[in-house]
Amino acid sequence: MFKTIRKMIRKINQYSPDKNKRIQGRTNNTFSRIPSTINKSKEAFQKEFKNSGDLILAEFQTTGNIRGLSVYLDGMINKDIINRDILGPLIRNYKVEKEDPRKYITAANIKYTENIKQAVQEILKGNTVILLEGLDAVYIVDSKGWDKRAVEQPDVESVIRGPREGFVESIRVNTSLIRRKIKNNHLIFENIVLGKETKTDLCIGYIEGIVNKEVLGEVKRRIGQIDTDAILETGYIEQYIEDEPFSIFPTVGNTQKPDVAAAKLLEGRVIILCDGTPHALTIPYTFIEGIQTSEDYFLRPYQASFLRIIRFLSFSISVMLPSLYVALTTFHHEMIPTVLLVSMAGAREGIPLPSLVECFVMIFMFEILRESGTRLPRPIGSAISIVGALIIGESAVKAGLVSTPMVIITALTAVTSFALPTLTESITFYRFIFLFLGGFMGLYGIVSGLFIGIAHAVSLRSFGVPYTTSFAPINKGELKDSIIRYPLWMLKKRPESVVKENIRRQDNTRKK
Repeated sequence: MFKTIRKMIRKINQYSPDKNKRIQGRTNNTFSRIPSTINKSKEAFQKEFKNSGDLILAEFQTTGNIRGLSVYLDGMINKDIINRDILGPLIRNYKVEKEDPRKYITAANIKYTENIKQAVQEILKGNTVILLEGLDAVYIVDSKGWDKRAVEQPDVESVIRGPREGFVESIRVNTSLIRRKIKNNHLIFENIVLGKETKTDLCIGYIEGIVNKEVLGEVKRRIGQIDTDAILETGYIEQYIEDEPFSIFPTVGNTQKPDVAAAKLLEGRVIILCDGTPHALTIPYTFIEGIQTSEDYFLRPYQASFLRIIRFLSFSISVMLPSLYVALTTFHHEMIPTVLLVSMAGAREGIPLPSLVECFVMIFMFEILRESGTRLPRPIGSAISIVGALIIGESAVKAGLVSTPMVIITALTAVTSFALPTLTESITFYRFIFLFLGGFMGLYGIVSGLFIGIAHAVSLRSFGVPYTTSFAPINKGELKDSIIRYPLWMLKKRPESVVKENIRRQDNTRKK
């Protein structure tokens, strides 16, 4: 008997919530149903949009004396589509009440709904809602036509040889730019909407059959856990899904070039596009990608390898040079050649500041000038750079506040940092860290910091992929496309750390 009672209680607990949900769902659907009359529909849409000034409620009447209403947001639609493909055919041909108007509308992508909430969301996307007297449903016509920036070369990833087109703020333009590079029906873009208030459109792009399914599943899981009111740029998504949010090294890549995004997709990576920004995220991301550029694969291997070596040396110089200078001049005079030591001592004669403070002030001033030059308009920004480099630097030397070697060190550090724009943030922070280690502990502090930094980089993972892959752990196949770039006909496999299936990308195209 007690077993029977317990079973009945379980059944009640099991079915009651679902029943309540069904009842609640029917109530919500009835409440949000679109009125069948034009006047009540106008009131309903005005109430939904709080009488917003950009909401257009345009009434019209067909030749059959049937009233109609078009609803859209001003500035988000193409008025030629509305007048030519929607209103014109309806006004001329719609004469029988309750007839299906879709056979007269010549525009593409026509849907219908009875739910006013869904109609409001379609209007917010730039579509037009058409209501006709006597019909309980409204028709949604694709009429998007807002202004957008033309496709042009991005400023950060400029190249001498290769495509010069870059992403824009329209997500559909960006997906089409990638499809022009990869004409493959296995290229998939999954649409997602994020942001409770912004309702931002996102795309997760990958190539079925090449993508690492574990990475793809992890990307979807982390994006699915995002619960926020606004997504305005891919930087929001990056901060929510990255592996180590407090690490100086980035574990999620980004690019503004369709050819780079296409190359990442062909390597089995996942990309994330966001409406309203030209930056696409690439996942997973490794350290060596910060040294590589798209132009490396358009050049011959000797030239590409030479340029990568220069970038790697630039990274090392930009991070280590100021700290080495301060450590040698403060603690390790015996390691400097005598002639050079005498010259440096003469240059520093009369300088009131210690080497550490002097170097910190100069590098900090450089960061201020770089930031101000970036934020100001281009003509003013170039003027700021000239003023900072010539007037302030030369005046500081003549005034005896800064030594000449320190100006040279700062200038060389600045120039080398420009060779790696994608790693600028990491370079800046590590430069200051090593500067203080060298200033307080000498070469012992620099070596200790170097070991700690390398150990931290080796411990990082980007969606399960080692951050320092091809070096730690060593992968002979991926070493062919690291600092030294082998000829393309020798790069027969995709990165094995990323791809688990369909690793081979080419056959023996060139036999030796």
